[in-house]
Amino acid sequence: MRWMTTPLMGAVLAAIVLSGCATGYTLDHAVQTYSHLSSVPAQPAYRFERLPSQQSSDPIQTAIESMADPALYKAGLRRDDSAPRYTVQVSAREQRVLSPFADPWDYGGWGFGWGVGYSHRGLGIGLGGPLYPRMEQQWFHREVSVIVRDLGNQQVVYETRATNDGPWGDSRTVLPVMFEAAMQGFPNPPAGPRRVDIRVGS
Repeated sequence: MRWMTTPLMGAVLAAIVLSGCATGYTLDHAVQTYSHLSSVPAQPAYRFERLPSQQSSDPIQTAIESMADPALYKAGLRRDDSAPRYTVQVSAREQRVLSPFADPWDYGGWGFGWGVGYSHRGLGIGLGGPLYPRMEQQWFHREVSVIVRDLGNQQVVYETRATNDGPWGDSRTVLPVMFEAAMQGFPNPPAGPRRVDIRVGS
């Protein structure tokens, strides 16, 4: 016996999400970091560096850097484009995916067609079936990364990334928190994959 049908489960989830927006919610992140730094450097100045695919005038990349900057500052780094010791590359990816709470048998569209043909075998009628699953319950997979490179020897001294899956649709709120999770523990984070939870809102 199924104690809770999927539509009812979806309704409960929606209620949780809406209540979470009003009272705050917790973002859980899967984080992995590699560090060659033993302490915060004496001159922790940095400038952002962009890959060839990240054009200098790209407004999206500019927005991502703005979202990452508070997390870098909180970690102890200071932006100084005129006299940097490090370069920092940041990236963010977002993809809307099918919610894990969605019913795989619940379809959002049906194709219906019929045809009648006559032959020595008699009449034939054809009907269509479901076309695609519902995606009413929004769900997002996001990933952010930070790479810190020493300008003196061009070596990567810090690399970290954080991933999150959930229904939260406001990237302007979620991505800065993800960068904070990715930088947590700088410059000596715990070894290996870890989970970092950060509360958003009150």
